[in-house]
Amino acid sequence: MQIPGLLNFAIFFLTLSGIYAILALGLNIQWGYAGMLNIGIGAFFAVGAYTSAIVTTPASANRLGGLDLPVWIGLLLALMIAGILAFLIGIITLTLRSDYLAIASIGIAEIVRLVLKNEAWLTNGVRGIAGIPKPLAGINPGGDALLYLLLVIGILALVFWFSERAYHSPWGRVLRAIREDELATLAAGKSVLNFRLQAFVLGSMAMGLAGGLYAHFVAFISPEAFQPEFATFIVWVMLIAGGSGNTRGAVLGAFTIWAVWSGTELLTNLLPIAWVSRAGALRLLLIGVLLQVILLARPEGILPEKPPQGIVSGRAKQRSKRR
Repeated sequence: MQIPGLLNFAIFFLTLSGIYAILALGLNIQWGYAGMLNIGIGAFFAVGAYTSAIVTTPASANRLGGLDLPVWIGLLLALMIAGILAFLIGIITLTLRSDYLAIASIGIAEIVRLVLKNEAWLTNGVRGIAGIPKPLAGINPGGDALLYLLLVIGILALVFWFSERAYHSPWGRVLRAIREDELATLAAGKSVLNFRLQAFVLGSMAMGLAGGLYAHFVAFISPEAFQPEFATFIVWVMLIAGGSGNTRGAVLGAFTIWAVWSGTELLTNLLPIAWVSRAGALRLLLIGVLLQVILLARPEGILPEKPPQGIVSGRAKQRSKRR
């Protein structure tokens, strides 16, 4: 049974939105909970995608890997390798202040992208990796895209559930305390570095898992797919627009901004031929303008963070002062 065109577009849109929602939830653990300014999202997204692609594709003479392992093992390894990379990076960088951490994470993301681009023996370089298997292909011929959407939504629900439980747990309360007042948290006897490292690793593991899901969805990846504007900038816009510190806001922001991003493609297709080469920049400009409008109208995002009853966050205090 073939899927009609409009339904096929809806499945494509919802699948990519779900993958980006997982990215936004990972960033929310790092920034929304612990206040860590990670601008290197693309590094963990790309590492997850390439890890799963390398181990699940057939043998190739052009690059390392080709182990032809099951997709679920590829996704598990994507999650683990992204976590290991985050642990190694975190030990070095998490002692830095937020602005210096942002600069360091940008540099690390660019290093990862250049390694993927230039180390052809490992990643096939700019030619990318094709023929990445889909986990549910063949189960329902013509409808495997719908099954993959259900898989992505199921994984998104698990990540959402974990994030929500973490927020309300004692661990989450310590992270929010670090975000609001690091010195006071230290004075209370908490190891700030350990908690920040845990949050950084867990958030990056979610990003790696999203990368693996993305690779198996599009079936082809190359370094160009992980440019900062697509793998970092837009994820930050999703989280800020939806409401950082709020799991529901992160998911809502991902679906909303991806809908706007898809809509801008329809608008730029109406431009004269001479403007086609500038369409990508115009789409980013429109997203940036939308972000400014949201920040002016709702500085805390569409769904602001609502700490547990009896706890007032520093952000809530700032809102009350402005009123």
